[in-house]
Amino acid sequence: MANSHLDEIDLRIVEMLTANARTPLASVALQVHLSRNAVRQRIERMERDGVIAGYTVVRGSSAARQVTAIVMIYRADRMRDDRVVAELRRIPEVVRCDVLSGEYDLFVTLQADSMDRIGQIWEQVAAIPGVANTVTAVSLTRAIDRS
Repeated sequence: MANSHLDEIDLRIVEMLTANARTPLASVALQVHLSRNAVRQRIERMERDGVIAGYTVVRGSSAARQVTAIVMIYRADRMRDDRVVAELRRIPEVVRCDVLSGEYDLFVTLQADSMDRIGQIWEQVAAIPGVANTVTAVSLTRAIDRS
């Protein structure tokens, strides 16, 4: 989706919502010098056009510490269809899945509430038809976080 049709006001709205998706429409409208209704219409258009794909919750430091694990997946016969990815989408703890070049096919990031849950997910992933092998690593600490 090209952003060429976004004007400076659209970009400012996206910037404000990126900083805080819960910013009230009245506050956004005040900052961009438009009515709340005009801002709402712009946001709805950007959602329809895929400029805004969703909203999320970012856990603060006071939230329960989650366990992060990386699973590298090698698909049988170097499968290029979406069967494995479709099954991964069904696991809520899968927060990211990248298709790779090189030895492994998929790079999957998990976030779970416990090591036991990471183990359950690993067993679930290993049992997916088409998964030939996995290598899993658990994050000990996060040294840099630019998300």
